[in-house]
Amino acid sequence: MRNFGFIAAVICFALLVLAAIFAPLLAPYSPSEPVHMAYAAPDKKALLGADSLGRDMLSRILFGLRYTLGIALSVSILAAGVGVTLAFLAAFRKGWTDLLLGRLVDAVMSVPQIIFALVVLAVAGVSLPVLILTMAVLEATLFYRVIRPVAGDIVAMDYVEVARLRGEGIGWYLFREILPNAAPTLIAEFGIRIAYAVLFISGLSFLGVGVQPPDADLGGLVRENALAISVGQLSPLAPAVCIALITLSVNGIVDWFIHKYSVRGELG
Repeated sequence: MRNFGFIAAVICFALLVLAAIFAPLLAPYSPSEPVHMAYAAPDKKALLGADSLGRDMLSRILFGLRYTLGIALSVSILAAGVGVTLAFLAAFRKGWTDLLLGRLVDAVMSVPQIIFALVVLAVAGVSLPVLILTMAVLEATLFYRVIRPVAGDIVAMDYVEVARLRGEGIGWYLFREILPNAAPTLIAEFGIRIAYAVLFISGLSFLGVGVQPPDADLGGLVRENALAISVGQLSPLAPAVCIALITLSVNGIVDWFIHKYSVRGELG
């Protein structure tokens, strides 16, 4: 049953990624081209109806999917690179390095993330690079907090001490000793961070400080078409369902990896 859920999650996530990659080929219209009446119901001309400006919802969702997944993956990769590297460095160096990095992470995490993001975006301006960097800083602190204890336990192992006695450099410790043994935790955390990034960027866009018009991610599409519900149309539900499918599929994949490695640990 668990394998079935994993396969379904992989297929669902793969289809969403492919839809985002091939959006220009799959979209029947330009995402900024009015093709119908405002809030038109689904028909042969617009399979998912039209938005507040008469633009095709299917085309808007396909291109919105590109923004949502692209930003989430970019943020997660950047945050993993920074947060994991700093966690490994703190575990290896210890002392003042560990203390300073720990206090810096505590300071960032002490501010509610949505407040932190809103303040930065208000000061620096809303743009895609600022948005990605701001989210990456916030997610890097979470990577650090999860990976730092794991890296500390690995550094205390006998085989790491043997490598130390051999005179291996810091690169050896980080990439040949610590990283491979922290991989299960890192994979699980990376998946969780992708799902969180999708929800975070969608939330920011719903508040109007994410991807800016005329472009829109999935959260922005929900915001743009929220009034459609009052006139009996369900167009905002389509991008909301896509957000749910992304998070559920990623969580299904992560759950399978966690179960796999936990069972392997019990058998070992």
